[in-house]
Amino acid sequence: MFQLIRNFILFVTCLLALANTVAAQDETQNTVQKIYKAHAISMYDEPRYGPDFKHFDYVNPNAPKGGRMTLAALGTFDSFHTFIPKGNAASIGSIETLMTQSADEPFTNYGLIAQTLEWPEDRSWVIFNLRPEARWHDGKPITAEDVAWTFETLITKGSPQYRYYYAAVEKPEILGERRIRFAFKEKGNRELPLIVGQLPVLPKHYWADKDFEKTTFKEPLGSGPYKLGKFEAGRYLVRKRVDDYWGKDLPLNIGQNNFDEYYIRYYLDTLAIRLALKSGEIDYRSENQAKAWAVDYEVPVIEKGWLNKEQIPTATPEGMQAFVLNTRRERFKDIRVRKALALAFDFEWTNRNLFNGAYTRSYSYFSNSELAATGKPKGEELAILNRYRAQLQPQVFDTIPTPATTDGTGWPRQNLLKAADLLQEAGYVVKDFMLVNKVTGQPFEMEFLLVQQAFERIVLPYARNLKRLGINARTRLVDTSQYINRLRLFDFDTVITGWGQTETPGNEQREYWSSQAADNPASRNYAGIKHPVIDELVNLLPQAETRSRLVAYANALDRILLNNHYVVPNWHLPAVRILYWDKFSRPDSPVKNGVLTSRWWLDETKVSALADAHENDTSLTVSAGGGEEPSGNRWLVALLALAIMLWLGWLVMRRVMRTNDTKGAA
Repeated sequence: MFQLIRNFILFVTCLLALANTVAAQDETQNTVQKIYKAHAISMYDEPRYGPDFKHFDYVNPNAPKGGRMTLAALGTFDSFHTFIPKGNAASIGSIETLMTQSADEPFTNYGLIAQTLEWPEDRSWVIFNLRPEARWHDGKPITAEDVAWTFETLITKGSPQYRYYYAAVEKPEILGERRIRFAFKEKGNRELPLIVGQLPVLPKHYWADKDFEKTTFKEPLGSGPYKLGKFEAGRYLVRKRVDDYWGKDLPLNIGQNNFDEYYIRYYLDTLAIRLALKSGEIDYRSENQAKAWAVDYEVPVIEKGWLNKEQIPTATPEGMQAFVLNTRRERFKDIRVRKALALAFDFEWTNRNLFNGAYTRSYSYFSNSELAATGKPKGEELAILNRYRAQLQPQVFDTIPTPATTDGTGWPRQNLLKAADLLQEAGYVVKDFMLVNKVTGQPFEMEFLLVQQAFERIVLPYARNLKRLGINARTRLVDTSQYINRLRLFDFDTVITGWGQTETPGNEQREYWSSQAADNPASRNYAGIKHPVIDELVNLLPQAETRSRLVAYANALDRILLNNHYVVPNWHLPAVRILYWDKFSRPDSPVKNGVLTSRWWLDETKVSALADAHENDTSLTVSAGGGEEPSGNRWLVALLALAIMLWLGWLVMRRVMRTNDTKGAA
């Protein structure tokens, strides 16, 4: 009897324990499955615009539609297929994404093809509900099957960057004709639902009988507000408005895409682009050369107010542009060599003599933002770095290294002496005026691979200083195709390039700095960085639960990158410099990146005023140099040139006659 009672009590106890376990699991399940459903999603804060918003604040909802904006592009194109690594493709802008980002928030996505989205608290998956009205240009609906096919195709056949960007995404699951779910391989990555929302959506039915991996001069089918009009390979192309564009009345499109056409002219030289702008062949240019900004636009069309010249401040991180040292090369593996090369660059002389003092030296991979490391590490950043203290140099826990300065005379003697000492420590000696490896006897050589001729004037003074150290430094200017191929093959010593940054750095940092990306020919880890702590930090960045933790991770990443001297920092300007003919208008509300031409419109009043000004000012003629030259002066120059040519011809004939007379006498 006692045994029976004991067994009964044991049975009841087990039942209660099982019930408690199930209840706990249910509670956990309910906690995990707390679902959010919304029209938008933000990285940390609530979206600025609610579900019933009419338009973004930075646009003019009543902006008139029509007209053309003519733009310039440098280089050429040989394809319209931008999703594969082959060719030099031109973008038409006809491919849309599931969601689109606003321009006045750090990182918030609003539904474009997707009407709403759903996600759990830990953001371990996301569901997109597509708009029933979303259509391809051929009239067929955009479906969940298109989205799933796009994802699978891009990560298997598209540019390798997609495999890195979406590495944490599981295979999509189609839940209905317009409903699709993406599960993630990691929980807590707050950015994953947002970056999947940026997935470009391609039409499965269009590509069914085509080879996705081949370049094409036929525009792939899209769904956006523009599609390809006329074009001539390598010379121009036209983006033409889609009259029956399905999304023209969406709140996020109101006040944008105001031009009927974008006409893009292609040029092989920036000088030609500037001349085309001053002559009125193109309407708008963003100028990225300080010297040109300072001296090339002193022309009457600007003095008269016909061509506007404007510098607009930005409120976004400036990132890093630099001379990038390829650490896959044996001679650049030694940090002492990299530090020595940085000492030879005279930014102060370059800024004063080539840039008219316009720039600030870049001091961080996140310059112009709170993401940049400063002073000594403290608080959350110090706590993060302390986890890896054994794997980091002691200098990481000191103040950040700042680029060496000079007196700007072009002869940085003290810096070169320090550089020479570092090179000697690294095993190099000067022999017959050449720097050589004292073990192998190999001379130290390096090549600057350039794709823009404008950089030659910057590199040559730097190369001169390197030659003072005994380094055989030279430049090589190549065309765009060769440059791209050499980058992909890691076939370079040094290139001038950079990494743009956003206010919320995340998964893209893996492509910039991870060890895995260092071996991928399509990644942007140009320096070949392989560092275990950096690998961990780029994985932790998108998992930051708060803005302050994200900033701490970015500070730590920045500090480690700077202390390893992978690059020789260049410069930045926390503004954009634009020039545009005075026939456009735009809203007064600023945007963080300074300019957003999709919200501009053609102002007919200004167009008429500009036409009247041209008609009433017949003396204005743009010369080859971009300035004005009165017609009378041109005739005088032509007559003078003709007279000189006749005189030279007479001298030549006279010499010939004398020669013939001499031969006859002989």
